[in-house]
Amino acid sequence: MRLFTRLCFAAALAFIPISVLAQESGIPATETAAARATVLDFQGEAQLNELAAVGKTVVFFYAAWCPNCRATVAELNERFDEVDPDLTLVIADYDREGALKGKFGVTYQDTFVLLDEVGNAVKSWNSGGVDGLNANSQS
Repeated sequence: MRLFTRLCFAAALAFIPISVLAQESGIPATETAAARATVLDFQGEAQLNELAAVGKTVVFFYAAWCPNCRATVAELNERFDEVDPDLTLVIADYDREGALKGKFGVTYQDTFVLLDEVGNAVKSWNSGGVDGLNANSQS
């Protein structure tokens, strides 16, 4: 089941839309990125667990002030069609999601966390862009 039809990740609770990330970082927003994203009105950890139950899910901890994060978002906008089509990517605000950072042991922005089917962290890494995302999220 594909949850995305275009590159746009939305949020209630401090999860950030890619379009906002793009504006904050000066990255031109793209409306024609990969044909597999849909705007997700994120409802918190319970919904994150539901996404993980459906399929491969990675949380990316982004900070607007982080140059590495901005570079990662730019690369995601540029190369999203190369991201594993079975992957659900959720972008979390590093500065606002303290409980989620604590749960996953995240201490550094520009961190990716791969979840298991019940929403627990099974692997985390920093940076790497699209290539790192694909390589680290393989089963």
